[in-house]
Amino acid sequence: MDYLNIEEKKLLPVILELNVLLADYNLYYQKLRGFHWNILGKNFFDLHVKFEELYNDAKVKIDEIAERILTLGHHPVSQFKEYIKLGTVEEISPLMKDYEMVEELLSDHKKILTQMRVTLKHADEAGDEGTVDLIGAYIRELEKASWMLNAWSKSTSDNLDTSMIKESK
Repeated sequence: MDYLNIEEKKLLPVILELNVLLADYNLYYQKLRGFHWNILGKNFFDLHVKFEELYNDAKVKIDEIAERILTLGHHPVSQFKEYIKLGTVEEISPLMKDYEMVEELLSDHKKILTQMRVTLKHADEAGDEGTVDLIGAYIRELEKASWMLNAWSKSTSDNLDTSMIKESK
């Protein structure tokens, strides 16, 4: 890997964690497709579109993660049986209520964000700025998607934390 100017042994943990992230995103992508296909009820129009938006985003990230692994000189994991072994996101039946789907996705986001932070730590330790940049952007985007799904699941009478706002008199 002369063109990267990074020691191969420092990259191995990065590649391992990127493959776990790739597995998580593939499992998450398929879950989103299942939710998109099987959503029912009054929130159909909102969530059908949102799930499609999320799986299209996941599809792009899957390709980018795999190409990053290739850039680092390794083949990405590319079989579903390996994704199931490696991933932290679990397969489930998509036949559930809309709010359960959103709760499931928020749970998956927590798992994926945890994996991103592990990957980011290893990339930083290796001096792998390309992976640091890629994953940093992913974290910001997934945190925003999580905020939006979380806001959807709230009641209009709920409030966010206001402890940092000073009341003017």
